[in-house]
Amino acid sequence: MSESTVALRYAKSLIDLAQEQNLVDTVYQDMLFFKKTAEENRGLMLALKSPVVRHDKKLAILEGVFKSRVSPTSYTIFTIITKKNREAIMFSIAEEFVKLYDEKKGIVKAVITSSMPLTAPLRKQFAGLVAEATGKTVELEEKVDEKLIGGYVLRVGDRQVDASIRTRLNDLKLELLN
Repeated sequence: MSESTVALRYAKSLIDLAQEQNLVDTVYQDMLFFKKTAEENRGLMLALKSPVVRHDKKLAILEGVFKSRVSPTSYTIFTIITKKNREAIMFSIAEEFVKLYDEKKGIVKAVITSSMPLTAPLRKQFAGLVAEATGKTVELEEKVDEKLIGGYVLRVGDRQVDASIRTRLNDLKLELLN
């Protein structure tokens, strides 16, 4: 079974458990915290994925880092995952949980990459466009890439709108070469 399939199953079970205990928002914050911690500390995920590190050591690492910082429900799930020898996919489980949460709450994440930081009116306009197109609440992530020269690249899920000058120049270059 693929990692993403297993991670999705654990995430579904976790969100069901969190709903039963009325802790969905708390567990969501815990999963965001786990993802952020794992992204910032490469050694944590290396230790969790390592077949050389024993499970009791992995549990000790998780306890030291997370026990006092996450809800008892989330910490219990961490221990269950570790005891089932699935600690290598904990990051994927957290990602899948966040996706399921967003889906349940009607949230869509959009990434806007532009050559300069967005102004407040532009930010509001992009969020409005995405909200109108999807019918969902928008969480807009902004990135700046000076290589775009101008314009923007808007990514929502697996869809992308590339209105950057760099792309237009590349298209023009290809057209002139043909």
